Amino acid sequence: MNTRFCLKNRLYACLKKCAYNVLYLPFIINANAPANAQSVLKRLTDSIEYRADWTYNISDASERTPFWLSSNRYGLGGVRHSNGHMRWGVFKDEKKDSNATWRMGYGADFVLAHNYTSDFFVQQLYMDLGYKNIIISAGAKERPANLKNNELSTGSQTFGINARPVPEIRFEVPDYISLFGGKKLFSIRAHIGYGMLTDGAWEETFANKSRSRYAKNVLYHSKSGFLKIGNENIFPLTFEGGLEMAGTFGGRYYSGDGYSRNLYQGIGDFADILFGLSSDPGEGDYKNTKGNTVGSWLLSINYHGKGWKARAYYDHYFEDHSGLFYKYMDYDGLYGLELNIPNNSVVNNVVYEYVYTKYQSGSIYHDETSTIPDKIGGQDNYYNHNLYAGWQHWGMAMGNPLFLSPLYNKDKKLAFESNRFVAHHVGISGNPTQSLHYRMLFTFSKQFGTYLQPLEDIKYQRSFLAELNYSPERMFRRNMRGWSVGAAFAFDRGSYIGKNTGFQITLRRNGFFSL
Repeated sequence: MNTRFCLKNRLYACLKKCAYNVLYLPFIINANAPANAQSVLKRLTDSIEYRADWTYNISDASERTPFWLSSNRYGLGGVRHSNGHMRWGVFKDEKKDSNATWRMGYGADFVLAHNYTSDFFVQQLYMDLGYKNIIISAGAKERPANLKNNELSTGSQTFGINARPVPEIRFEVPDYISLFGGKKLFSIRAHIGYGMLTDGAWEETFANKSRSRYAKNVLYHSKSGFLKIGNENIFPLTFEGGLEMAGTFGGRYYSGDGYSRNLYQGIGDFADILFGLSSDPGEGDYKNTKGNTVGSWLLSINYHGKGWKARAYYDHYFEDHSGLFYKYMDYDGLYGLELNIPNNSVVNNVVYEYVYTKYQSGSIYHDETSTIPDKIGGQDNYYNHNLYAGWQHWGMAMGNPLFLSPLYNKDKKLAFESNRFVAHHVGISGNPTQSLHYRMLFTFSKQFGTYLQPLEDIKYQRSFLAELNYSPERMFRRNMRGWSVGAAFAFDRGSYIGKNTGFQITLRRNGFFSL
C-alpha cells in the first residue's frame, strides 16, 4: 500500500471526526445540560466545611499586644493592648471534589473585629478551578509559606503569613509533578499571579497623621518556581530549591505634602514587573526596576528515615537586582533547622532559626549615571521603598514579622524603622494527649535600625509565647467533636518593642454540612 495514500486517509478520517464533534457538541451539551447543571450544583453544595471562632487578647497596662499574639496570623491580630475578633467562614476544598479531572472549590471568610485596622472585613473570598495538576484561583486566600513550618517558624521573608491575603488571579501547579515520570526523581511546581492591594484608604488615614508618603490602588504581582531532586520513598535524602519573587506596581503615589503622581503607565507595566524591566516615573538617574520588587532564594535539604524527619533550610531575601545574584549573597539570610521526632508525644517538632539582615549588599550605594558610570550595589533597605509603603499590607509586614511592621510605629509613618537585625528563634510543639496540643516560641533579637537612620543604641528584645489548644471528643457525657478551646500567654521584654504581657483566649467550632 502506498504510504502517502495511507497517511492521507488517516488525516482525512481524523479531520472528519473533529468536524463531527465540533458540529454536534452544542446538541450534546444542550441534551445533557440539566444533568450537568445538577451534577455541578451537587458537587458545590456537598461536604461544605464551616469554621467559626472567637478570639480575644487582654494585655497589661502597656500600649501593645505581645509580639507573638499578633504575628504570623494572616493579619488577624491587633497591636493595641486589648483586641479581638469573631470569624465565620465556609469552604469547599477543590482537592476533595468528586470529579478528578475538573475540580471546583471556594471559600468565604468574614471577620468582625475590635481594635483592628478595620471593624469588619472580608478575610478570604475566592474560587478555585482545578484541572489535573493546574489550579486557577481568583480572590483572597490564606496560603502557607514555602519550605517552612508555619506553626513554629518566624516565617518566610517574601511570602509570609503575617498580613492579610492579597486578592489575585493566580495560575499554579501547587504540588510537585514529575519531569520525567517513573521514579519521580526530578519534580517541579510553580505559580504566577496578579492582584491588587486593598489597604489604600487605610494607608491614607494612617499616613496623614504624620504627613508621610503612601499609595492607593496599588497593583500586585507574585511568582515562584521550585525544583525537587530525589524521592524519599527510594532514598532518604531529598533536595528542594526555588525562587520566590513579588512586586507592587502602578497605583498613585502621594507624598504627604499635597503632591501626587500616577505610577501606572499602561498595560505594559504587567510585563515590566514580570521580567524586572523599565522604571517608575520620576526616578531620574538613580532609577531601578518597575515598582517595588522583592524576592527570596530558598534551599532545603530533607531527611526521611524510620519516622524521623529533619530539614536544614536557607532563605535569602533580596531587594530589586542587587541581592539577586550570588556575588551579593555573602551574609544575609534565614538559616533554619527542623526536627520531627517520632513516638514522642511531649515534643513532636523542634525548630531553630538564625536570621541575619545587617549586610544588605553593603553599606555603599551608587547607581551608574551619565557622569559616573561605576555601579555599586548596597544599602538595599529591606522592605522599604522610595514610593510605596514598603512590603506591607494593612500595616503588617507581608514577609517575616521580625521586620517590625509599620503598624507598630508611634510616629505613624508607613516605613520599617529597623530592618538591620540579628535574631535567634526556637519553636517547640507537641501533643501530650490525643486532645491536647501546645506550642512554645522564644525569640531574641538585636535591632540596629537602617543604614540611613541607624538607632543611637542597639535595641535588645525578647519575645515569648506559650499556647495550648484543647479539642475534647466528649465532655460531661456530651459529644464535643468539632469544638476546641485555646489559651495563650505571651510577653515581650526589651528596649525595642517594650515590656508587654498578655493573654489570649479562643473558642472554635468547625464541621461539615451539605445543602
